[in-house]
Amino acid sequence: MKKIKLGKTDIDITKLGMGTWAIGGGPAWGDRNVQECVDTIRMAPKLGINLLDTAPAYNFGNSEKILGEALKEMNREEVCIITKCGIVWDRKGSLFNKVGDTQLYKNLSRESILLEVEESLNRLETDYIDVYMTHWQSVEPCFTPISETMGVLNELKAQGKIRAIGAANMTVEHMNEYLKWGSLDIVQGKYSILDRAVEEELLPVCRERQITFQAYSPLEQGLLSGRYTKDYQPKGAQANKKWFQPENMGKAIHMVEQWKPLCEKYDCTAANLALAWVMGQGDYITVLNGCSKTSQLVENVKAAQITLSEEDMIQMNDLALKIM
Repeated sequence: MKKIKLGKTDIDITKLGMGTWAIGGGPAWGDRNVQECVDTIRMAPKLGINLLDTAPAYNFGNSEKILGEALKEMNREEVCIITKCGIVWDRKGSLFNKVGDTQLYKNLSRESILLEVEESLNRLETDYIDVYMTHWQSVEPCFTPISETMGVLNELKAQGKIRAIGAANMTVEHMNEYLKWGSLDIVQGKYSILDRAVEEELLPVCRERQITFQAYSPLEQGLLSGRYTKDYQPKGAQANKKWFQPENMGKAIHMVEQWKPLCEKYDCTAANLALAWVMGQGDYITVLNGCSKTSQLVENVKAAQITLSEEDMIQMNDLALKIM
């Protein structure tokens, strides 16, 4: 599988990574078969994927714990692990959202990050984290200046507890402030053929500053997989998302149905096409595919073997623009 450099580091990451939000289970995703999840993670490097993304906020550390269990029978140096900080549930901060009955908070203070990194290292059962990423950016009333956050991240990097620094769900203004205080190697944001906000400012700056961009939700939580029909009832984390609303879902499903000739041309699924389209937007872009079963991982990895022609990329783009 094709690899790219992580920002300006010497770390090589694959164009397709594995996201583990769903593996964490919980209120957003329901119960999971833990052994099946462990087996799926262990399958990733066998299929050429070395990038594994997790976060404490994925069911209160459960995703990290499952990844830690999987690592026990893996070569730690073969994989690049991303985990995050800034979303907590056992101490106060600025209000975020609720998961089930539990309130989450945003907290990127020095004290909180120092606690979080140790908790993550323990759950992952590793002595270092390849990429430590701020999950959501700090807001009032418990605002922490980026200079303070970067100060502690730089310390953790100097100590060898983390190898690289990333930030998710940010603006260009946030990015410029991060870069005043140190090296920023990867930025994560939502990006799919139906969600293009990052194209306006974030992607051009990432390209210019040699910062890797990592796309999450490239399948719009399964809507672009081709599995759903117009009578599908969204559930869990899907229910409040834009493209699962009644006025939008039918249009998205119709668009995917129009990909059928391309699926036949490339001998692939609609999900493969959606992933390949995002990967094709730049050689500094890596894409997360969320999965909790080996069958899903085996299917999605085919996307990394597809090189869409310019003509087909334009056709997919035009179909998407008609419904946006």
